[in-house]
Amino acid sequence: MTGWEIALLFVAGIGGGLTGSIAGLASVSTYPALLMIGLPPVTANVTNTVALVFNGVGSVRGSLPELAGQGPRLRRLIPMGALGGLAGAVLLLSIPDDGFENAVPVLLAVASVAIAVPKGADRSAVPTRAARITQAVVIGLICVYGGFFGAAAGLLMLAVFTRTEMVTFAEANATKNVVLGVANAVAAVVFTVAASVHWPAVAVMGAGCLIGARLGPIVVRHAPATPLRLLVAFAGLALAVKLGFDTYA
Repeated sequence: MTGWEIALLFVAGIGGGLTGSIAGLASVSTYPALLMIGLPPVTANVTNTVALVFNGVGSVRGSLPELAGQGPRLRRLIPMGALGGLAGAVLLLSIPDDGFENAVPVLLAVASVAIAVPKGADRSAVPTRAARITQAVVIGLICVYGGFFGAAAGLLMLAVFTRTEMVTFAEANATKNVVLGVANAVAAVVFTVAASVHWPAVAVMGAGCLIGARLGPIVVRHAPATPLRLLVAFAGLALAVKLGFDTYA
């Protein structure tokens, strides 16, 4: 790689780590950078997923204060994340991604609105067993999508947690960081064995992701919750419009 390509991937990694650990939008920064250095789309996709393992490491490390007491929730959701990441990776290596691309703009728009609209339910209510099972299944499906295509899977997951859990935005974000990190890690193992990964790009971008992802949870912890939630929703809507134009125009 040339010097400018190394610099591009490192900066994109920092940006991806920061936005990914805050809003689940890491690929908005990282995936285009991999395309810019000339990687084919599928190679860029799998390389992006492997690099984002470092995003998971940094974001989970930075989210430890918000993860305190979340053991039961994580034990329920982590297996779904692992299974979803595995299924998504296998699908990526088996079938074209046109169907996912067509659905992404609508999914992002719905998720962004869900994040933006305040939850009106009683925050003292305890989710039923059926609600927990439904949530776990939905999270598993999001992780399938994340392992397959990946664009803003974290935003979709964040929308689910903010609408179905009686937690703060920072706590929902921390849970998202763990579950999506597991899904990415499992998918990355599959890609390492069965796909063409550009390892020099992984090394450079992964280093940037690690730095950015370590900082993101600190921002979430100290920023006012409502403005940050609305900013995340606005970013998601902007991405939905952009992807919608690219897909349907």
